[in-house]
Amino acid sequence: MYKVFDIHTHTYPEAIAEKACVNLGKFYDFVCEGQGTYAHLESQAKENNVGGYLLFSVATNAHQVEKVNTSIAALAELSRSHGFKSVGFAGMHQDFPDFETEIKRCVDLGLRGVKIHPDIQGVDINDKRLLPLYDILQSANLPLYLHMGDSRPQYQFSATEKLLDVLNDFPGLRVVGAHLGGYSVWESAVPALAGRENVMYDTSSALWAMTPEFAGEIIGKLGAENVMFGTDYPVKDTKEELDRFFAIKLTDKEREDILWNNAIRFLGIEE
Repeated sequence: MYKVFDIHTHTYPEAIAEKACVNLGKFYDFVCEGQGTYAHLESQAKENNVGGYLLFSVATNAHQVEKVNTSIAALAELSRSHGFKSVGFAGMHQDFPDFETEIKRCVDLGLRGVKIHPDIQGVDINDKRLLPLYDILQSANLPLYLHMGDSRPQYQFSATEKLLDVLNDFPGLRVVGAHLGGYSVWESAVPALAGRENVMYDTSSALWAMTPEFAGEIIGKLGAENVMFGTDYPVKDTKEELDRFFAIKLTDKEREDILWNNAIRFLGIEE
């Protein structure tokens, strides 16, 4: 049985989890399959051989940043205490007044990167307010995790060309382009991103929208060594996402890498 690291998960406190899932579903016009709590996420782990998670949240305003990051750090520590090789990423908002101090605090808390959702936060990837953050991350060798892509014209904050601007300006910045590089815009995003150095990808919120053959083509273009398995929990159920993944024609080595090895290497986790 393959070991699984879920590189893309969101959870919420139990008191607000149901509401958060509803709001997320309204934003994207779907129904979340998970309950949105860490307890429910972990309940799926044993039957699917999940050995670790990347945990993160989105800061929808600057006032949430410190609270969100403290919470994610505590959750990652809880997950590790349960035997998982879990890691947390900080959330950051474009209007937060002191990126450098907060990033240092997050590193001290054990967080290992930053997650931004441009469309929900209403900020272009290449917005000038974010450039100082990218400079800090590049200097500290901390990765940036980005939601990528949306076909709706009102949500072009994460358009591929805006990421390309950042990659050109910050060639040493390590980036993850979620959703195989561009949620619902793979035909244009993948050719533009393929072959870019310092960029990795996850399978989250992508496999349900394509045939296994098309998914295999995308992974081939991006390179299996650059792709990591993710569910986008609570959007998708772990078992169903794994079923979709195993329908893709890949070698055993490619499956092992995408399900486990690439994430462990990317996050610098000791086996």
